[in-house]
Amino acid sequence: MTDRIDVLLYVQHLLGIGHIRRAAVLARAFHQAGLKVVFVTGRNGLPVNGLELAGIEVVQLPPARTQDESFAVILDEDDRPIDEAWMARRRDLLLEVYHRSKPRVVMTELYPFGRRKMRFELEPLIEAARADGPPALVACSLRDIVNRPERPEKTAWMVDRFTRQFDLLYLHGDPRFFRLEDSFPESEAMAQRLHYTGYVTEAAQAVAAARASGETTGSGEVLVSAGGGAVGAAVLRMALAARPLSPLAEAPWRLLIGPNLPEPEFRSIADAAPEGVIVERARPDFAALLTRARLSISQGGYNTLMEVLASGVPGVVVPFAGGTETEQTQRARVLAERDLITLVDETTLSPETLAQGIARALTQGGAHGKTPFHLGGAEETARHLRALLKDAAA
Repeated sequence: MTDRIDVLLYVQHLLGIGHIRRAAVLARAFHQAGLKVVFVTGRNGLPVNGLELAGIEVVQLPPARTQDESFAVILDEDDRPIDEAWMARRRDLLLEVYHRSKPRVVMTELYPFGRRKMRFELEPLIEAARADGPPALVACSLRDIVNRPERPEKTAWMVDRFTRQFDLLYLHGDPRFFRLEDSFPESEAMAQRLHYTGYVTEAAQAVAAARASGETTGSGEVLVSAGGGAVGAAVLRMALAARPLSPLAEAPWRLLIGPNLPEPEFRSIADAAPEGVIVERARPDFAALLTRARLSISQGGYNTLMEVLASGVPGVVVPFAGGTETEQTQRARVLAERDLITLVDETTLSPETLAQGIARALTQGGAHGKTPFHLGGAEETARHLRALLKDAAA
């Protein structure tokens, strides 16, 4: 079956951009390891810079996004709630890609531990993979922490779906830092299919390249970021209010705002910025800016925190805790306990608490570029998959 694609990698981000960025890092690692990849995304229609998928087939399904942080309503490319016809069209397109490429591995990003709203197309995809001859392996690519549901029946559904339909679970974290059972106690049923890969990030390489370049743009700045921007406006506005109260009131500040913050709100924040504060859209050289910054203020997403830790810059983290989200808070608390970042709780966020956090971070001094866990998760996932496929072919 030499004409079969090696990996069909499916990712659907509905709110932030961390999921698609992490999946793109995996896809590049697979490609560099000699695996043939089809990268299938239903991204939310807004551009995501820096995915760098040259040489990889990218399939864009009709875009979808969540209406708000509750994830209760999914909107289509025209901002209308998705309906049966739209779902059937997406499902058929996804199955067409599967049957054309005949992948040896189908890898879902997050599902079934999230993206339950997309099961209308993922269930048929997995059924097709398992019914094929020979069947494709079905794998889940999962970040280090599961955002555990509030209702036990949803947890039971996740366990049932995984144990019945999936062959592999790639957990993109380091068990010395977080084990799956720390956020998902029901994980015992998955233990035999679980493989810890380390963190999926290119932060260490980006930081090394930035330091070797000699570039000085951003030197001594306070760098404020909020991921994709969809839920970061409060942190950005609070940073502006905290600046004059902080020990770094006289330093230059730079606010980086992701593509998911609407343009009118972006303009409102930019117009409110005083002299000495640059407000711009997110940049692909974020890691490089971090290496030259005096301090970082950010939310607690997986990708951002890996970059902050790799850079060694003192970091103030305000983890997103809207809706039922617990993942960012759980990760940030453990990092703060190890004196790697300074935590400011979103529920008590004010100009005063943020300014106090800045002062604590400057005293603490950052991670000094010495991340205590494995950062080669993409390469390890590619190595493990390549070995599995080689054994299967033999």
